[in-house]
Amino acid sequence: MTIQIEAETRTKRKDPAIAAAVLPWLALALLFAAALWLRHAVAANTDVSWLLTAAGKMLSGGRLYVDVIETNPPIAVLAYLPAVWLAGALGVQAEIVVDGLVFAAILGSPAIVAKILRTSAVLQGLPRWPLAWLGFAVLAILPAQTFGQREHIAVIVLLPMLALIARRMQQEAPRRWAVLVGGLGAAVALAFKPQFGIGLGCAVAASCVHARNWRLVATPENLLAVAFAALYLAGTVVLYPEYVTVILPLLRDVYLPVGLSLSEMPDRPAMSLWAIAILAAGLLGRRRSGAALLVLLSSSAGFAVVYLLQRKGWPYHSYPMLALALLGLGFGLAAYVPDGRFGRVWRGAALLLLAAVFARSMLWFDVAFDARPLQAAVARLGPHPAVLAISGEPGIGHPLVRALGGRWVSRQQGLWVATYADYLRRNGPLSPDREAALDAHASRERAMLVEDIRRMKPTVVLVDDLTGRGSAWLAAHPDVALLLKDYRLADTVNRVAILTRRD
Repeated sequence: MTIQIEAETRTKRKDPAIAAAVLPWLALALLFAAALWLRHAVAANTDVSWLLTAAGKMLSGGRLYVDVIETNPPIAVLAYLPAVWLAGALGVQAEIVVDGLVFAAILGSPAIVAKILRTSAVLQGLPRWPLAWLGFAVLAILPAQTFGQREHIAVIVLLPMLALIARRMQQEAPRRWAVLVGGLGAAVALAFKPQFGIGLGCAVAASCVHARNWRLVATPENLLAVAFAALYLAGTVVLYPEYVTVILPLLRDVYLPVGLSLSEMPDRPAMSLWAIAILAAGLLGRRRSGAALLVLLSSSAGFAVVYLLQRKGWPYHSYPMLALALLGLGFGLAAYVPDGRFGRVWRGAALLLLAAVFARSMLWFDVAFDARPLQAAVARLGPHPAVLAISGEPGIGHPLVRALGGRWVSRQQGLWVATYADYLRRNGPLSPDREAALDAHASRERAMLVEDIRRMKPTVVLVDDLTGRGSAWLAAHPDVALLLKDYRLADTVNRVAILTRRD
């Protein structure tokens, strides 16, 4: 009888231990299921769709910046090449492979961060599972329609470097493998957009000030990141000279001058959401401002500067600053020790604030042009269309053409040069030199379009009078309109005319 009682007692003791071990993983699995569902609930990302199309053209023998015109550095397309190649080998959609690879990175990066900080004082006394859940949610759920964008990938690969910076602030030397991983991740982020160095640099500067040691600027991981970034820059100049001779002047003359004023940027939700998260995190961590919190908030502030400097106000540009601010708010909550009843109320209010800012940020990242109604109308015209869009809105043709298993009849994403040039002319007088530069870039864009139409012969042409003036543009350029004289109007969806060949 005594033996039976002892056995039952041991069993009862084991049950809570098993539950404590299983429940955290179950919560993570539920978050993963929600993230998977979200991939099918939101519209596909326009830029990711175009970059997959561009990567497919490269795998078919096209030369980047010659046969495939892209305004971003080479890694913007090269990063998606493995997914397109693997999708072809497996016979599945490239979007599925991209999602799978990004999810693998989302699971891998925090695991690396946890290993880097496992023996560190950075996370000492903090509840690790709640931080893990928040980290996964910020990387896998928060992005919504921004999932797989370059900013999203950059944050994922930067996290190990931020963990190294936090360790250095504690005067802790990391392992060699961690230095290599952190340096490579930072180099990838800098290759996507060199201005991301501002976000990284703010974190490094904060570590130097906190540790009162400016030698932390020249840590091995920092030097490794700079060396790889310099090697990538040299490779771009040597392997892709057209990026320097053609694309950079195009960016200087057309892309960079278009944007919101600094006074208009705060009107976007991103700035207010970021300010709320930063302020709350700072208040929570004022008594116990640990290395992790300081690194996250300083890096987030640097990325806020990057967002303002880009002046476009697009949601995905704000993802790094908001993601790091929300992680900072989570660390502030985890580190906060309530003092009395007021402290407990404040912690509960901060938790609700975190949830509210997360939800509103998620809605902000889901703001995008959705052409699925147009996609249904084009699908009725027949399978595998060869699609061309007379539009400066990339969402008109992408991801529509990929969703229909079609072919994009252009080496360009769209007529964005003509759209930007029209905007610049409507918003202020231009000097004769700038007028001439805009004319030259627009003429080159139109010449490529004419050549592509003759060579690839679209079966479906979309004329956008919803976001732009596609019909007026065709009327002003009879050389292009003449090539479309054998096309008839098949349908119109939300002021987008769908033309198809008469035969």
